[in-house]
Amino acid sequence: MRQAYDYIIVGGGSAGCALANRLSKNPEKSVLVLEAGRRDFKWDVFIHMPAGLAFPIGNRFYDWKYESEPEPYMNNRRIYHARGKVLGGSSSINGMIWQRGNPLDYQRWAADPGMENWDYAHCLPYFKRMENCLADPDSPYRGDAGPLQLERGPVKGPLFKAFFDSAQQAGFSRTEDVNGYRQEGFAAFDRNVRRGRRLSAARAYLYPVKNRKNLSIRTRAMVERVLFEGTQAVGVQVLMKGKRREIRAKEIILCGGAINTPQILQLSGVGNAKELEALGIKVVKDLPGVGENLQDHLEVYVQYSCLQPVSMQPMLKLWKRPFIGAQWLFLRKGPGATNHFEAGGFARSNEKIIYPNLMFHFLPLAIRYDGTAPSGGHGYQVHVGPMYSDSRGSIKIKSVNPMEKPALKFNYLSTEQDRSEWVEAIHVARKILTQEAMAPFNGGEVSPGATVETGAQILEWVRKDAETALHPSCTAKMGTDEMSVVDPNTMKVHGVEGLRVVDASVFPYVTNGNIYSPVMMVAEKAADLILGNSPLPPEPLPFYRASHA
Repeated sequence: MRQAYDYIIVGGGSAGCALANRLSKNPEKSVLVLEAGRRDFKWDVFIHMPAGLAFPIGNRFYDWKYESEPEPYMNNRRIYHARGKVLGGSSSINGMIWQRGNPLDYQRWAADPGMENWDYAHCLPYFKRMENCLADPDSPYRGDAGPLQLERGPVKGPLFKAFFDSAQQAGFSRTEDVNGYRQEGFAAFDRNVRRGRRLSAARAYLYPVKNRKNLSIRTRAMVERVLFEGTQAVGVQVLMKGKRREIRAKEIILCGGAINTPQILQLSGVGNAKELEALGIKVVKDLPGVGENLQDHLEVYVQYSCLQPVSMQPMLKLWKRPFIGAQWLFLRKGPGATNHFEAGGFARSNEKIIYPNLMFHFLPLAIRYDGTAPSGGHGYQVHVGPMYSDSRGSIKIKSVNPMEKPALKFNYLSTEQDRSEWVEAIHVARKILTQEAMAPFNGGEVSPGATVETGAQILEWVRKDAETALHPSCTAKMGTDEMSVVDPNTMKVHGVEGLRVVDASVFPYVTNGNIYSPVMMVAEKAADLILGNSPLPPEPLPFYRASHA
């Protein structure tokens, strides 16, 4: 390793992999990627087999295994949060679901002061640049030459057809492409799977260029803090093979995600001055927004028993796993080659809302994200939860020890709007799943069950049963107000030099779907800002709005 680099990227996760590719394209610029987790070995079936996505969750070799503080509005439960502890970050252990979010998400971003260049027209070219959309390559809304190849779920089988028909019978529309002109509606979903294998950010962006002489990648390298001379970032302190060393760079780019980025900033003296001083940390820059504005998606599983033997429930039997594994290993086909999240949709829970506040994932089996399933035979389920909760949380370090996990407090269900939309979400899910089209399969609701009916009962069930959808974001937001952390035109941290942030923490608001795609878009756009390239010209294409919007 060199003693100094042009760029040090802290975090070899989703955004870090994309930046490493783009920034190292110039052979005159040296780039070092420091990832605290291990490599995503080619032989690791739990990473590369799409259906193996449940196995890394809770496993210390793949997962940082975070937990929230006791959540005051969730019966003081600690909510488990999985984050990728491996090259590729959470893109190596996520559900492989590709959702851009609604175009109006980016109009909302752009409405904040200083964020004018983050509207949908300015973001669309970067979504297209990273995509190779196999299902609709000729669409003006989709890319056809990017590193992230996207296939669409095959949605085969009677349960998928019944689900789509039921959604329409319940008054909701079909749509051709939730990432195209119209997000609102129900459709097959795009996914990050290529030839039966997970296509993580590492496999899409990093491995094709890993032999560049100006690119260095180090795993099991825990960055403890950014080094400053005054307000100039000059390097990082990193723990590697049990030894601490300092590595200098012209620029440090934090790509640790919504949890690790504010943690490193605070450990480095950038954050709320009073809180840092109370821990004995020398303040480099008083930025009270660091670690604030935490947003996430909470979700539940509404599960039904299936009257006909047409679900994928038998594939969960232990004796079938060797056969499923062999079929995937040698043919890249079969149940192991799907992420199972093949279909779903976006809907509004009431007519006052201008664009979808609910996202549904439909699975032709009943199973939790960690792989556990209810007892019984065949089943199916939807994952659902409000996308625009106005609850806000925080991430705060507890001490100066970099190995101590920060305090995560999400404040789920803390507002009247949040609670109201949760009740509406369950009513909408039940409305869809009890239509005539589902009747031949409907063996009764397993979870939450018929006894959970009133708003109070629904909320109590949510408090007991809901899990995170694993979309933490917004903890070092872009903007120009007093609580913003990052300059939206440069990605630089306000008030210091040589330090930028590029990951989900810079979102001002969480988007209304899975956040992997927006994270990668931010990384692509940030690469041009960092390199001083002319940004891609905006594409002001029309997009669907509800008639009253």
